[in-house]
Amino acid sequence: MLEKHVDILIIGGGPAGLAAAIGAKEQGVDDILVIEREDSLGGILGQCIHNGFGLHRFKVEMTGPEYAQMDIDKVRELGIPTLCDTMVLSVDENRRVVAINKEQGLMVFNAGAVILAMGCRERPFGALGIAGTRCSGIFSAGTAQKYVNLMGFIPGKKVFILGSGDIGLIMARRMTLQGSEVLGVAEIMPYSSGLNRNIVQCLDDYGIPLYLKHTVIEVRGKERLEGVTIAEVDDMRKPIPGTEKHFDCDTLLLSVGLIPENELSQGANVEMSNTTSGPIVDDEFQTSKAGIFACGNVLHVHDLVDFVSDESMKAGKAAANFINKKTKKGTIINMLDGKGVRGVVPQKLKIPVDGEDAENVQVMFRPDKVYENARVKVYNGDNEIYSVKKRILAPGEMADIILKKDIIQNLQNAPIRVDIES
Repeated sequence: MLEKHVDILIIGGGPAGLAAAIGAKEQGVDDILVIEREDSLGGILGQCIHNGFGLHRFKVEMTGPEYAQMDIDKVRELGIPTLCDTMVLSVDENRRVVAINKEQGLMVFNAGAVILAMGCRERPFGALGIAGTRCSGIFSAGTAQKYVNLMGFIPGKKVFILGSGDIGLIMARRMTLQGSEVLGVAEIMPYSSGLNRNIVQCLDDYGIPLYLKHTVIEVRGKERLEGVTIAEVDDMRKPIPGTEKHFDCDTLLLSVGLIPENELSQGANVEMSNTTSGPIVDDEFQTSKAGIFACGNVLHVHDLVDFVSDESMKAGKAAANFINKKTKKGTIINMLDGKGVRGVVPQKLKIPVDGEDAENVQVMFRPDKVYENARVKVYNGDNEIYSVKKRILAPGEMADIILKKDIIQNLQNAPIRVDIES
């Protein structure tokens, strides 16, 4: 059994893990290892052949594989070692990582710092409680995307989609372009959970109806799916009798939410958030366990990969500072979800002490519903310390604010709360 020390071990070779590795290397740490369970780097981006990536970070529009290749090339240029086709079995709070692959067998790494960058997974059909048989023809949108884009298979010819997440919207367009008929998209909420641009480009442009406040209440079919029944729901998300609509179809795609891959995080006994389902972190992306950091979709589900990369670069630099004993000192205060706000990240913030210089802190969150011409206000205890007007806020798009360093420097030892006031 191989056992060795590594300064920074990164779990996940997708966009978060790659950016974290680049950030750590550029901060001066050379002993870095990236572990990826798939047989190649890049994560989910390899199957995202549509464009729209890179506009914020690279100022040019790319496909998913093109975006991933930029970071893969940079990692190789910097000489950062990677281990693909390798499964991490466990991480403990002392940063002892156990992994296995078919070449080296069982490996144990004693890491100076660990960065959790495992991404997220799709919520499965079994979690939805839909009546009907367990017939074939029901796929997650991501699985269908892999079949079509990487394997050249068409899941079905008559398709209905449950959930308006971005992958589902993109697959509505993709299936249409491949010759399938997409009958509609049902969304249980009164608003889409995807980006507005995807509603326009993937549904409106192709005449695909979106049924808001609707859900699938039954699937029909014995061996293969033969149809679905949808119904309108009330404010408690319960089906309303008499509103049923029936669709004959051979395929149901599910785009009903993403869940951070949190098993390793839980195994390390880091404190978890009930709202984001990811670890609770401070403004340096460090979890409740010293030297264990988290970034990307394992921390909270993002809309754009550009933001994943930006966040993960910061996490990599923070891990490097931890290794070099340059972690910021300060008094920890909590950041709380206030009125209309869900899933503030970071959940903790350091007030600098002993002459430490403050830095700007990006605070990200999702609104609990659609707001127009609302104001985001931040309170430190009872004192309002920040306010900004937002033209529109929607749950399908991550919102963010920047707390400037002069605000951070003058914080009082009291919780921070983020509110939306309409």
